[in-house]
Amino acid sequence: MTAKAPHRLSTPRAAALAGVLFALLFGTVLVLVRLALPEGAEPGSQWLIAGDTNLRVAAILMPFAGIAFLWFIGVVRDGFGAYEDKFFSTVFIGSGLLYLAMMFVAVGVGAGLEATNSLIVDPDAHAEVATFGQMFLLSVSKTYALRMGAVFMISLATIWLRTGLMPRWLSVTTYVLALGLILASDITMWLTLAFPAWVLVVSVLLLARAGLVAREPR
Repeated sequence: MTAKAPHRLSTPRAAALAGVLFALLFGTVLVLVRLALPEGAEPGSQWLIAGDTNLRVAAILMPFAGIAFLWFIGVVRDGFGAYEDKFFSTVFIGSGLLYLAMMFVAVGVGAGLEATNSLIVDPDAHAEVATFGQMFLLSVSKTYALRMGAVFMISLATIWLRTGLMPRWLSVTTYVLALGLILASDITMWLTLAFPAWVLVVSVLLLARAGLVAREPR
């Protein structure tokens, strides 16, 4: 019996939908967390009580958003083909994984604190822990994670610009948006929505290139 010759695995074209799924799920997670922790909220444990449902739902959705993001990274990297540059690809993958890990931590902290609401023994101590969690969540998501997301965008835009794999306007727009996130990420948590919105645009373009979205007739 003749053994089958090994063949190269190819990325399913429909895998580009992972970026769309990530954008929708992660955007929902960010909105839920943001509503649970309003702009300028007073430090304390009251945000955990008022936003407990939001934090619980966000914690449920976040793992699925993370899985979709990993697929998105794989789809984008597969598109590099023979043009892949090891240096920029390393920065691209590393910053993407760091971004995802820090967002997991931020949402996990919020979910963990929400789960302690029913276990309160010392209200004063709980309020202090909740305040720490509030500041930690904001710092990780706005200051650190968002800037790693900007590095992810810059490295990807550089690859696209050098190889011509994506439209030039997308690379330039990505540079501008990433620079804005680096400089202004601490202003408001709503800026975190810029990243999933950008992923959505990139995913639609990838789908169009794969022939899964109808192109406009020329």
